[in-house]
Amino acid sequence: MSQDLKGETKGHIHLLSQVLREVVEIFTDLGFEIGEGPEVESEYYNFDALNVPKDHPARDMHDTFWIANPENGREILRTHISSLQVRFMEKNKPPFRMISPGRVYRYEATDATHEAQFTYVEGLMVDKNVSMAHLKGVLEEFLKRLFGKSNLVIRLRPSFFPFVEPAVEIDMSCFKCEGGGCGICKQTGWVEILGAGMVHPAVLNNGKIDPRVWKGFAFGGGIDRIAMLKYGVDDIRLFYGGDLRFIDQF
Repeated sequence: MSQDLKGETKGHIHLLSQVLREVVEIFTDLGFEIGEGPEVESEYYNFDALNVPKDHPARDMHDTFWIANPENGREILRTHISSLQVRFMEKNKPPFRMISPGRVYRYEATDATHEAQFTYVEGLMVDKNVSMAHLKGVLEEFLKRLFGKSNLVIRLRPSFFPFVEPAVEIDMSCFKCEGGGCGICKQTGWVEILGAGMVHPAVLNNGKIDPRVWKGFAFGGGIDRIAMLKYGVDDIRLFYGGDLRFIDQF
């Protein structure tokens, strides 16, 4: 039998974990299952299987944490959770919907918007008639629920990622000013939030899925960035600093 001490502050779930749980709950409600994969990843699954060229700058020592003296070939701390996509496709027959939340690592300087490790979520949907329209519909519904704005809309801007074609950046109408212009959206009315696109046929092939029969879309976004936007946090380092004055606000 325990008794609370007077003046004792009880612990609670960290803000990043709160946001991550909310994201997972929304996607599972939309029919997505949860996929898991290793944080120490092979070069093949992190780069080769995802159609990343041998000379791509992401493979450089100054962008990636390479493991010294790995037991099984060349290994790294995963730079994205896209590495799980081919692993998942190898073990699961389509159609399927999957999201994978977890930690990723980048060898970069720490500042207010960058960390060497951060929390991410990526998703994959494969079916026979999947299109960009499905991608837009799923992600718009997700963001409406996450930010509690039924009138929220998204726009797709052309981009480039080796593992999807076409590739897009997802902007959402600003949840604060609803498009009118404010400090959060830098007076543009739009906030960049996700990256996405149609899964490249080469990636489907590497996952033992016939791209002539099946299509898919993939997407990803930082939980840290989502939390910063939703709760008005202006420095990503606060999430990992252990300062109770910050943590106890949430």
